[in-house]
Amino acid sequence: MKLGIVGLPNVGKSTLFNAITNAGVPADNYAFCTIDPNVGVVSVPDERLGWLSDFYKPKKTTPAVVEFVDIAGLVKGASKGEGLGNKFLSNIRTTDAIVHVVRCFEDTNVTHVEGSTDPLRDIDIINLELVMADMEMVERRIDKAQKAMKGGDKKFAREVQVFTELLKHLNEGRLARTFECDDDDRALIGTSDLLTLKKTIYVANLAENEINEPEKNRHFQAVKALAAEEGSQLLPICAKLEADIAELDDPEEKAMFMEELGVQESGLDRLIRASYALLGLISFLTAGTDECRAWTIKRGTKAPQAAGKIHTDFERGFIRAEVIAFEDMKACGTMAAAKAKGLVRSEGKDYVMKDGDIVNFLFNV
Repeated sequence: MKLGIVGLPNVGKSTLFNAITNAGVPADNYAFCTIDPNVGVVSVPDERLGWLSDFYKPKKTTPAVVEFVDIAGLVKGASKGEGLGNKFLSNIRTTDAIVHVVRCFEDTNVTHVEGSTDPLRDIDIINLELVMADMEMVERRIDKAQKAMKGGDKKFAREVQVFTELLKHLNEGRLARTFECDDDDRALIGTSDLLTLKKTIYVANLAENEINEPEKNRHFQAVKALAAEEGSQLLPICAKLEADIAELDDPEEKAMFMEELGVQESGLDRLIRASYALLGLISFLTAGTDECRAWTIKRGTKAPQAAGKIHTDFERGFIRAEVIAFEDMKACGTMAAAKAKGLVRSEGKDYVMKDGDIVNFLFNV
């Protein structure tokens, strides 16, 4: 999973990126501090994998990972080359989803590129740049389809119609993901790699004294209403607090610090959970003395395709999957005890994988 962190300059996005990746990206208080997209790969916290690792004591434990890309601050006119221009719009295209950091705190010591704190205005600025970039792509798509129609290929008539309607929608400043259409047309639009089609998590960057009561922040409430209207997710985070937590190396010290602050879990844990939910992702597990590993798949994935995540031969020669739910394995204590209770199932090609399945794939090629 690859998430692109975007936001106007000085809203806290690089501070957040530093906190969750410990990548040491500059986060100084001036615009365009982030010049290149910085990438950090973060392990997905999973207590189930930890339990299996303690049980099997394998040579290797491999968690699922999330790749975060810190994309330099966009400004008005980015789609036309202003600021650092289209380069950063292209970086967003390679991501699975967007983490849009918006400033919801007031602080006269931290300058704002627009002069004041107004998250809805900030969101509009970035969304407009994404919409304008999408309009150019849609116009090219329409032009290409119209030329194909002149050549006698009538199947492009529907494509011209759908993208023309979408262009009108975008021209009103609205996002492609809010365009109402049926599943076939949605699939057609999905072939166009539009920026505003990408699912989004809005991260409301709050002050330290507001993180436990975000509803009292009027800016948070405004973003909450917008996210609900779009069908996007909203996550309250204090980037500065996350940075302070990330600096603590000792787990016990970190736990005590979080307890004092009244913070139950880190922003990273909450962000990853929100990202998994947004993209419809789950994890299955493989376990043994050689390796314990978590694998990320789409919810609804069947057993052969899940096996293919490990190796293409597993999918090609799939015979069956031996499956046990993690909770059953943990309750029984050992695989032998689970088998004795009949909790280890033999599943075929039509089995739909569930979150937390521990699997052994049998195959023959």
